[in-house]
Amino acid sequence: MAEDMSIASYLAQGGVLTNPANVPPRYRAELMKLMATFVDSELAGAAGFADIINEGPGIKERIAAAKIVLEKTDNADRVLRIMGDFGADTDRYANHHPWAARLERGADIGTSRTERDMRLAVFNYPLEGWADAVVMNLLMGRAVAVQMAEFSLVSYQPLAEAFRAIAPIEARHAELAEEGVIKLMQRGETALQDSVAYWWPRVAASFGSTTSTKAESLKAMGLRRASNAELKARWEAEAGAVLTRLGLAIPA
Repeated sequence: MAEDMSIASYLAQGGVLTNPANVPPRYRAELMKLMATFVDSELAGAAGFADIINEGPGIKERIAAAKIVLEKTDNADRVLRIMGDFGADTDRYANHHPWAARLERGADIGTSRTERDMRLAVFNYPLEGWADAVVMNLLMGRAVAVQMAEFSLVSYQPLAEAFRAIAPIEARHAELAEEGVIKLMQRGETALQDSVAYWWPRVAASFGSTTSTKAESLKAMGLRRASNAELKARWEAEAGAVLTRLGLAIPA
């Protein structure tokens, strides 16, 4: 107990951990949840986008989509290897859940997860064609940027380093989505605003409940710095600026 208390004090003062053997049980549980949420979301996101590749309007778009699928899967593997240090069965993991499974388009599960895996709720909704997928990637890409900035500072050093390596890759995905929206607008695509209206609240929900008080305990462990509400507000400002620049309306 004394050792656990000293580690808790160390973390509360901004210390970092580097070895699974030094991790207290509660810290381990929260760290594994954070990693599983990221891995499952990346695998589910990649699976959903993989089904859209051949709907790309040109070869360059299909290559970009295929690259996103590859890199998201690789990002998942990078974090999964760290989960393996804590005993996760990395060999079985990729086939353990139906990553391509989706709910009905009209479903609304808020911030809740399904029983299948730990993916963020937004990755339970289906994509409807190329333009819809690009808009979802645009909005979620900005959310991932906010999350990567937060998670790159976690107190488990190997994971923080992994997220710092992943951050620019995910940032490029968001850039590709913005380029994709511009091309769609140039071609006269008319359904973009409808897709924004559909995905905006669902991406917003990926930040969790804004009334959650759990962030304080996570801050004490060095696993969070900002609250759900702060992260969501940051995303709304950044994603809103992108939509405005593109000439799309921010949903009320």
